[in-house]
Amino acid sequence: MQTPARAQGKWLLLIATVFIACLLTANIIAVKAADFGFAVLPAAVIVFPVSYIVGDVLTEVYGYATARRVIWLGFLANVILVVFIYLGGLLPSASFWAENQAAYERVLGFTGRLLAASFVAYLFGEFTNSVILAVLKVRMRGRWLFVRTIGSTLVGQLVDSAIFITLAFSGVWPASQMGQVVLTQWLVKSAYEALATPLTYLVVGFLKRSEGVDVYDERTDFSPLAFR
Repeated sequence: MQTPARAQGKWLLLIATVFIACLLTANIIAVKAADFGFAVLPAAVIVFPVSYIVGDVLTEVYGYATARRVIWLGFLANVILVVFIYLGGLLPSASFWAENQAAYERVLGFTGRLLAASFVAYLFGEFTNSVILAVLKVRMRGRWLFVRTIGSTLVGQLVDSAIFITLAFSGVWPASQMGQVVLTQWLVKSAYEALATPLTYLVVGFLKRSEGVDVYDERTDFSPLAFR
């Protein structure tokens, strides 16, 4: 058993990179509405749950303190992405490309409300997921990983979906429609996590053996703003 201060290893940078890459990819492709037959959902639903799975791996192996830093790094990367997409849109278009400016703004542009909703939902959802997983690991003494990963995701994804839909579409969509979208997204994302459980077991087992790290957050400060 390791303390959070020893949560480091040769695979950590790769895991953090995958987490941030999934987050940024989800934010870019979310503009597309995909018809899955049973529901119309943002295309990001195929990749955003992966960030929760990777977040589970980070917390389970390296501990909450490390996961907290990666969550904030993901937030920073998202801010950088948005800023430079916006600045890129302000640049004067080449004459032969000018007709594509509207498409650029339509696909990559962000409204202030949607952007704020996305940022708030991300932070609340990811931190909720990580804290629950870390606390349950201590209380369950490291047993029943599937209960901890699925349970934390059920709550984290619900928080994320509910906050985003509420902040982004309150007053635009009727309450019944918002509730239906939240429920559908929550069920799809949670099912994604459940189906990925065998892979999560494999990755967690490999990392614990390879890194020699298995952090229990028994004395961790769970505040999102504690960076010690």
